[in-house]
Amino acid sequence: MKHLIKLSLLLFALLLPTTAIAYDFEVDGIYYNINGNEAEVTYKSQYGSYLGDVIIPATVTFNGTTFPVTTIGEDAFSGCGSLTTIYIPNSVTIIGNQAFAWCFKLSFIDVPNSVTIIGESAFCECHNLTSIDIPNSVITIGEGAFQNCI
Repeated sequence: MKHLIKLSLLLFALLLPTTAIAYDFEVDGIYYNINGNEAEVTYKSQYGSYLGDVIIPATVTFNGTTFPVTTIGEDAFSGCGSLTTIYIPNSVTIIGNQAFAWCFKLSFIDVPNSVTIIGESAFCECHNLTSIDIPNSVITIGEGAFQNCI
């Protein structure tokens, strides 16, 4: 009986990550969730799949409706070790927790004046990120946002 319970828990743990990662739509290789009348960049189902330069658009269209991109969600780009540059539009107000964590090659990011929140561990372990300009619009920087950045 104990063996069956352990096996059931193991199966549940293995299935949980695949069911927890969801998105509403994809445009040009970037995944989004709809939050009301806004879009949030969300985590892609393949860990570390973004590479090189990524440009996040200010708006995206899904099913004939155009949504402003206002949030880079939690873990959206985390673990993308080959991501080098990210361009964030002026429509984004929130950079979520661990949004760019473990993006080891990330060397350039321009935080627009629209951003008010940089989440916890947002850029932790971004070893090549040697400089970043944080605009006056940012009112909250989460704990460990730049942990282990050079």
